[in-house]
Amino acid sequence: MKLAFSTLGVPGLPLPDVLRLASAHGYHGVELRAHPEEPVHAGLSPAQRADAAALFEAAGVEVLGLAGYARVAAPGEDGPVIEEVRELVALAHDLGAPYVRVFPGAAPEQSPDEADAVAARRLGTIAEYAAELGVRVLLETHDSHRTGAAATRVLGLVGHRQTGALWDVMHTWLGGEQPLDTYAALAPYLGYVQVKDIASAEDTTPLALGAGVLPLAECVEVLTRHGWDGWLCWEYEKRWYEAAAPLEGLLDAGREHLRRLLNESA
Repeated sequence: MKLAFSTLGVPGLPLPDVLRLASAHGYHGVELRAHPEEPVHAGLSPAQRADAAALFEAAGVEVLGLAGYARVAAPGEDGPVIEEVRELVALAHDLGAPYVRVFPGAAPEQSPDEADAVAARRLGTIAEYAAELGVRVLLETHDSHRTGAAATRVLGLVGHRQTGALWDVMHTWLGGEQPLDTYAALAPYLGYVQVKDIASAEDTTPLALGAGVLPLAECVEVLTRHGWDGWLCWEYEKRWYEAAAPLEGLLDAGREHLRRLLNESA
């Protein structure tokens, strides 16, 4: 498996510095948070996109994906949501990224069936455009659809190879789903896996990998046992927890922890 980290852990850091961290600490790729307060976002010009792609190519580091914030199950008109994701898909194509992340984001007043149908309709529309550009749109296990079973309800309705799943191990755990059950649900759709660690369900402040309660060893064991050989991406949510330790000082130990789990599972 290849290892990446998310720029959510180093908010606002210029791309040359992100690439320095990836190269110095032995990570194969980076998940880029796509937001106007970050160096990479949908408003970049063609020249800026080309410059960013050239930086990654020169450093020998892959752009794993773009972490967008579109909520595909949210109430409202389809048009703005579809356009937001289309812009991210185009940006991912220009940067050479294979994946774009979206959230479910259903509202409490929506029934599960309604939310699933809305998300599937929008993802199905986006999928054809994504296929033209060679980008895959991944629905993250998050918020209203935090388990693999919930995400699969939507993806089964879409039924298109350019849509898939992003397994966030914290949210499936918070949803009470066992790693083996999550993998069984998501296996036909799985794009990549976000790993992290936290102190408890009540305290989700990011911790060093292995320092918290999330079943990382079990998740890696399940993936390895089933021959899955994709990406593990460390999403250290420093952006939302300013008091959390800086990611840079944790990157070496995090890499070694994941490698140890992979070796133990091999």
